[in-house]
Amino acid sequence: MRAFIVLLQKEFLQIRRSSFLPKLIVAFPILVMLLMPLIMTMDVRNVNVALVDFDRSAASRRIASHIDASSYLTLSHLSADYQHAMAAMEQGDADVIVQIPRHFERDMATSAPARISIVANGVNATKGAMGMQYVMQTVARTLGELRGERSQAGVSELVTVINRYNPTLNYRHYMIPALMIILFILICGFLPALSIVGEKENGSIEQINVTPVSRFVFVLSKLVPYWFIGYFVLTVAIIVAWLVYGLVPVGSVAAIYLGATLFILTISGFSLTIANFSDTMQQTMFVMFFFIITFMLMSGLLTPIDSMPEWAQRFTLILPPRYFVEILRSIYLKGTTVVELWINYAALFAFALLFNLLAALTYRKLKD
Repeated sequence: MRAFIVLLQKEFLQIRRSSFLPKLIVAFPILVMLLMPLIMTMDVRNVNVALVDFDRSAASRRIASHIDASSYLTLSHLSADYQHAMAAMEQGDADVIVQIPRHFERDMATSAPARISIVANGVNATKGAMGMQYVMQTVARTLGELRGERSQAGVSELVTVINRYNPTLNYRHYMIPALMIILFILICGFLPALSIVGEKENGSIEQINVTPVSRFVFVLSKLVPYWFIGYFVLTVAIIVAWLVYGLVPVGSVAAIYLGATLFILTISGFSLTIANFSDTMQQTMFVMFFFIITFMLMSGLLTPIDSMPEWAQRFTLILPPRYFVEILRSIYLKGTTVVELWINYAALFAFALLFNLLAALTYRKLKD
């Protein structure tokens, strides 16, 4: 126990004396939680619309005004020249072209009026598809007003739409738990591994190897400081999410910290296992970077797992972040309890036990 306390003091002292780590631990979570939710969003806004008006009627002007008034659409070009609109799309200045045919308002009274043509830029498939849907909804709503139809209003009165768990469909509420996990991976994953390999490079680990300190005590002394750092990062992230974005967990905060404890144990143990097989910081960083990219892209942090191929969905079962992101999102948005999420907690506990045992067993005090 005395050897463990001395080693623990050494680790905390090294972190405190570093000119970079304390600033990173404090500033990095704050900057990520402040800026990333504003940048990482799947909401499609500012869709530039080029309107080609061959009709030049009151109906076409009302369509143009409704497009310009939309919070998702921007009327960037208005002309009677289709080639001019196509040139704007080729230059990237227009995402959707709306073409209103001649005599459109006059023919609305007939049974088969000419159709409005909508062309979307498919280079950015997401923006093109969503932009086309926004334009179609806006045009349909305008035509309903022009025709004096009450069918849409009648349907809206009979149908009630409720978005459970995220009433405003705010994508930031979906992304903030994922950003918390990314912080854990970067700070509690990279830093313990670099600490071990740094001692290998400067030769100080050889002094530990000749002492009677067991490898389990040594590995534990390396892990514990970053467990506390992980708790600090989580606390900062929760406070920033609350103060800046108004997102507070619906469920128990204690359940969040329980899941965080298991995930911090998992990712720090995993990083030390990688460090035990690395001789330089470059090796460690390249290997960790490979796994971090895999975790971020295939664990459901950025894209839904259900949208992946079946083989990829099965592969995600061996990725620890998959279980923690489900815990965070369920507690934050739905108020799910620990009992209901016991499978995810059990999986994280198994990963934590596995990786920390591997970290201790793969560390060799003496070279062969």
